[in-house]
Amino acid sequence: MAAFTKPVTDSSFESDVLNSNTPVLVDFWAEWCGPCRALGPKLEEVAQEMSQKVKIVKLNVDENPSTPGKYGIRGIPAMLLFKDGKEIGQLVGNHPKDAIVDFLSKNS
Repeated sequence: MAAFTKPVTDSSFESDVLNSNTPVLVDFWAEWCGPCRALGPKLEEVAQEMSQKVKIVKLNVDENPSTPGKYGIRGIPAMLLFKDGKEIGQLVGNHPKDAIVDFLSKNS
């Protein structure tokens, strides 16, 4: 796994995301998803550059089916932003790095 993004699971989601003191961007992804794999390096860069402002985590939807269903994830890649335990925004698809940074800057 990458150095600046952290994996989360159905069982760790509450403590890692909902109870976080900082905003958390959750990347819902799967190993077989080409756009998800293309998004990964961009999220790693964003996680490094914005580490003081936001935490970026990755949730594998194949290994953790409960959480995506709870948040209505129907397609991947999908990124949900959480702050103070609540979903405050989402991006669906493989976006350019600049668009992700802009989204996080405006919402976190």
